[in-house]
Formats: sequence, structure tokens, C-alpha cells
Amino acid sequence: MSEDPPPDPKTTFLRARGLLHPHAEKVRDELFHSRPFFDPRDLLQVRYEMLRRHRVDGLSIPKVVERFGVSRPTFYHVEAAYHARGLPGLVPQKRGPKGPRRCTPEIVAYARSRRKEDPQLSWDTLLREIAHQFGGEPLHRRTVERGLA
Repeated sequence: MSEDPPPDPKTTFLRARGLLHPHAEKVRDELFHSRPFFDPRDLLQVRYEMLRRHRVDGLSIPKVVERFGVSRPTFYHVEAAYHARGLPGLVPQKRGPKGPRRCTPEIVAYARSRRKEDPQLSWDTLLREIAHQFGGEPLHRRTVERGLA
């Protein structure tokens, strides 16, 4: 029985930092296939070169997205992130909630009492009151509904 070869150190490095390009095979730009310095697995390098090919080399956006295997919306998203945050903007951000958001028992009790006091109270008003009373940004309506269920 043959063993799998040990993982490539660069692949391991990129994966650990969230920089391993999930679709490296879609990168067809000649730089990434003619020069060993350019690695299609390095998502940060691919994104930077994608922007550089457009802004410095003057390649049209349709050609850039074809050569780099991305959609136009992805190109514009990467471009906006780069303009807003510089090179760190090219690093993929974690998706989903940025931290735990909980509908505490105190919030549930407050929502129950307010709904009991005023059955006609709108959800928008209730959510604003909760944010004012307990601080922070308003909770989503479904979060409070689940707490009340």
C-alpha cells in the first residue's frame, strides 16, 4: 500500500493562513505559468497581480477576470477592498458573524413584558428599544423571535 506524499510546505503555509487559493487551476494568466516566482496557489499574490494587470498593464476587466478565473463582481470586490485597506484588504475575510450575539434571558424577559404591555408594538420599535436599553446594535428580528419561542 502506497502512502500519500508529505504535503508541500508552501501549501501548508498558505492553508494555515487562509491564503490557499481554492481554485488555483482557474488562473490562466501567463505570468503564473511562465515564471516560477508566480504561484497560482497564493491567493494574495493572485489578487494583487489581477489588480496590477488591470491598473498598470491596462488589461481590460473582461480580459483580467477571464485570465484570473474570477467573476466581475469578485474583481470589483477585491478592488474596493484594496482601495479601502491596502494590501491587507486582499486577504480574505472570515465570513459570517464576527462574534457571538446572544439574546440574553434579560432581553427575552424585556421583550416579553413590552409585547404584553403593548401588543401593537412594532418589531422595529421593540428592536430599537432593546438596543437602547441593553446597548449595542439592534438584534435581528428573528433572533428575538427565537428567544420568545
